[in-house]
Amino acid sequence: MTVAGSGAMTGSGAAAGDRRRGDISVTRIAQLAGVSVPTVSKVLNGRAGVADSTRQRVEDIIRENGYRRPEAAGPSPVVEVLFPSLDTPWALEILRGVTEVAGPRGLAVAVTEMQGRTVPPRTWAQDVLARRPVGVIAITARLTGGQQAQLASRRMPLVALDPTGDPQHEAPSVGAMNWNGGLAAARHLLELGHRRIAVLTGPADLLCCRARLDGFRAGLDAAGVTADPDLVRTGELIADEGVRVARELLALADPPTAIFTANDLQAFGVYAAAHGAGVRIPADLSVVGFDDLPVAQWSVPALTTVRQPLLRMGATAMDLLLTLAAGREPASDRIELPTVLIPRASTAPPRSSTTGPGTAVAPAEQPGRPLA
Repeated sequence: MTVAGSGAMTGSGAAAGDRRRGDISVTRIAQLAGVSVPTVSKVLNGRAGVADSTRQRVEDIIRENGYRRPEAAGPSPVVEVLFPSLDTPWALEILRGVTEVAGPRGLAVAVTEMQGRTVPPRTWAQDVLARRPVGVIAITARLTGGQQAQLASRRMPLVALDPTGDPQHEAPSVGAMNWNGGLAAARHLLELGHRRIAVLTGPADLLCCRARLDGFRAGLDAAGVTADPDLVRTGELIADEGVRVARELLALADPPTAIFTANDLQAFGVYAAAHGAGVRIPADLSVVGFDDLPVAQWSVPALTTVRQPLLRMGATAMDLLLTLAAGREPASDRIELPTVLIPRASTAPPRSSTTGPGTAVAPAEQPGRPLA
């Protein structure tokens, strides 16, 4: 990625001139920073052995003046992928999409896992620079300003997938039509006759979860249904949170007749809580997830969910990264892939509803539970 800016050099005693950004030499960077050339080389290549204050001073000068790495020092045939966690089928589906595009082009995929965090470790950017990959795909990650500046100063292509934080993020990004997915889930449950509907959303700092919740609320509003604030809960995108929140909701004096979750893992947690409480899915409780993980169709009952094309999202992010790495401008800085509701056996009209004049809704044979 290119770094925009004026042609004037800045820094300690640097005079304005007609030198283009990116033409500054390692020697000149060393002079401006008051350090040796080997020290600048260590910073440029992400190596250790440089004091934090010195590294920051060199990085500031690089960012202000630009630096173009000599063509002889090309990238390694590696793509860096940054994940919060790899312990979910969601992450593996995206990774499959990345490798399907990277593999045939002779590129290996290096994965950094953040152990459940969204912000990379402090030294992550310099470690990436030391590996000199073709580029970086950051998945639901929040890079610090300093980390983004480090990558940008070396013209390291960066693509965000399901980015967090400000929607006006600088990096090109790939996502799904989450708002439409939430709207489709609301319409599905409303058409079945549900009115007391609970929502288990994800962390507020994830734009995808906020969009799903906003779309769902828009669906209720359009139908003239007022959402009960007590039925909107927040939890991490894991099955344990589905269990916890569903137990609370099912223990209410007036429990919901349906629950929409921010992802399939939360939905499977709802299944487990319902099974433990003797609540039948879908006879007593309808459940809608989000993602359509491969296991969703094999759960008992099969899970109604909103499908987002995870494999295609990974492949699209990889294609976008290759476009940037080739020095071409992408057709769009934001690519959103469609979502679609997949109706299955976990949703039905509420028990008080009928499927037609005089037709009662048949109860399920057993409580809903995920496939073990």
